Amino acid sequence: MGILRTAVVGAGKMGALHARVYSQLPDSRLTAVVDTDAARAHSLAQQYGCEALTDPKDLLGRVDAVTISTPTAAHYPLAKLFLENRIPVLIEKPLASTVEEGRQIVELARRTQTVVAVGHSERCNPVVQAMKRLKIEPRFIEADRVSPYPFRSSDVGVVLDVMIHDIDIILSLARSPVCQVEAVGVNVIADHEDICNARLIFENGCIANITASRLALKTERKVRVFSRQAYLSVDYFRKEGIIIKTDPNIDVISWIRERQKAGDFDFSQVKWTELLQIEHLDITESEPLRVEQEAFLRAVLNPGQRPEVTAEEGLAALECADRILQKVRQHRWNP
Repeated sequence: MGILRTAVVGAGKMGALHARVYSQLPDSRLTAVVDTDAARAHSLAQQYGCEALTDPKDLLGRVDAVTISTPTAAHYPLAKLFLENRIPVLIEKPLASTVEEGRQIVELARRTQTVVAVGHSERCNPVVQAMKRLKIEPRFIEADRVSPYPFRSSDVGVVLDVMIHDIDIILSLARSPVCQVEAVGVNVIADHEDICNARLIFENGCIANITASRLALKTERKVRVFSRQAYLSVDYFRKEGIIIKTDPNIDVISWIRERQKAGDFDFSQVKWTELLQIEHLDITESEPLRVEQEAFLRAVLNPGQRPEVTAEEGLAALECADRILQKVRQHRWNP
């Protein structure tokens, strides 16, 4: 295969973004957009000069790769349709509505030897990519992801809609099984939780504290990482971060101790930030969705290569999210 015939199932907001990027990639020829709403499918297809369809089955035998960007409940039946016909899929996060459906997708991908990518596009955020290049070994991670109500994804709560981004990133950083989960959440507007805080303890000793809310007054997406090698403070939204590395700052500790021994030094005049060696995270600007789709298409074209987030990793994030939701249900507040 040279240029892949691609299609997008789901012509909503995310589907429109996927269609735009597919139409721009040199390895892709956007062939069709599928949506049960014929008018919406036609509108998006007209914009990118491809075919509009209402039945996903009409893609069989006509495309080489498909993005599934529908409500979560439809992920499994659509993935099953395409994987049974050995058509690679990129499935928007979360992988599926339930852990069992997620496991069946992973098993189908293994049995048919077909590529499955999961759309955890925040993993492709330039800031996360820069963090990954540092190869740090975190001991404590604190993540906050809050925003005003998004008026979408009403079929899932804040854990599967928002927190799962940070769950996926934290699992990729910790690189260890989760051995303990604690969580509390509350629904304020919808039937699902709108705010949640979770604490994850990993077998290697790493601890993560995660907060997600879709009821905030402003948007914030931040993470702090403590490790033996460095302290990182990262802002996904602003696409910036700082690193305070351990080794270059050892002399600062010696300087402080010497003056503490002297006993007559006025530390109130010291500017702490001027003593530390602070580096700005080296960030290469790129569009996360483009990075995600490029990795997916490379994996389809080149056996042995892998997408940015595999089906197994998407399942691990879903399983961890499910454990968090179980704890939320156990700690449900009485009315």
